[in-house]
Amino acid sequence: MNALGIDKAPAETRVVVAMSGGVDSSVTAALLAEQGFGVLGITLQLYDHGQAAGRKGACCAGQDIYDARRVADQLDVPHYVLDYESRFRDSVIEDFADSYLRGETPIPCVRCNQTVKFRDLLATARELEADALATGHYVRRLDGPAGPELHRAAEAERDQSYFLFATTRAQLDFLRFPLGGLPKAETRRIAQRLQLKVAEKPDSQDICFVPKGSYARVVERLRPGAAEPGEIVDLEGRVLGRHEGIINFTVGQRRGLGIGGTAEPLFVVRLEPEARRVVVGSRAALGRDLVRLTRVNWLDAEPLPAEGRAVAAKLRSAGAPTPARVFPAAEGGAELRLEAPQYGVSPGQAAVFYDGPRVLGGGWITGAQLSATA
Repeated sequence: MNALGIDKAPAETRVVVAMSGGVDSSVTAALLAEQGFGVLGITLQLYDHGQAAGRKGACCAGQDIYDARRVADQLDVPHYVLDYESRFRDSVIEDFADSYLRGETPIPCVRCNQTVKFRDLLATARELEADALATGHYVRRLDGPAGPELHRAAEAERDQSYFLFATTRAQLDFLRFPLGGLPKAETRRIAQRLQLKVAEKPDSQDICFVPKGSYARVVERLRPGAAEPGEIVDLEGRVLGRHEGIINFTVGQRRGLGIGGTAEPLFVVRLEPEARRVVVGSRAALGRDLVRLTRVNWLDAEPLPAEGRAVAAKLRSAGAPTPARVFPAAEGGAELRLEAPQYGVSPGQAAVFYDGPRVLGGGWITGAQLSATA
């Protein structure tokens, strides 16, 4: 059994590495090559707005393809660029725009992992007769009594497990995450030790197809007329102001409402896209302890029991897990009952379930409410 848990000698083990051109994926490829694995680097051309947006640091830009190729050449491993632009547009960008029109707050990075990377690229890796697909994500894959398990990264600040909750058990069997047990500082040191050409390259911060973080402008370009004006109202329906499109707002938002003279701070409580209405209220009005989920991915070998299961639920990527109990619902959905109300629960985001460091799965939030007992 080699270091990847595959019953072959490293030299006989073919590993496809998803090379984005950044430090993490480059170190992943370098470590595997150093250990003697048969590395094959693949870079996906997803959405290249680099020239138009004037950005070189986006994960899908042409500069990154060039960087990935330079590292592959330095490591003396084969490298291929696959044109996945149409797949990325259909599965990620169009979904992103439609989600905003529905008054949701989407997470395109999860959709990208769920579709383009761990569905399409994984299938390509199998077609290439690879034994595994390795990525530079900070998450751990551990062998449990019933098969591979998904766990948080060793360094909490770098953990990306929230974004990988939709990874299926079958996909997890084929995936490897060599950096999951390392702190980011160690990854940088390895890049410097191996003199990788991207050792000092900064991390990408934004969504690759959203120039300068302007989500609303991207949606407006993709869906002309999306930024139609409407009313900002309080919980009783009183008009407090007007807005230039609900795509500029998200549940829980406080800043940028354009409303002054109120006795207490106001937050976006909900969006009503059909009426083009933004409903605002106090922070207390944001409290939710019943969360409805759809398209739930359950990673435990045992099905989710009818009586529910205690979990720690993460409702936003930057949020802390909160105690809850998750119950199965019809059509592959679930209901999440939180022990205490949480604030800013937004449709379109994900709820991810944890048992300690282990990821049990998660689902997409379709709605939430405050129970009568809260």
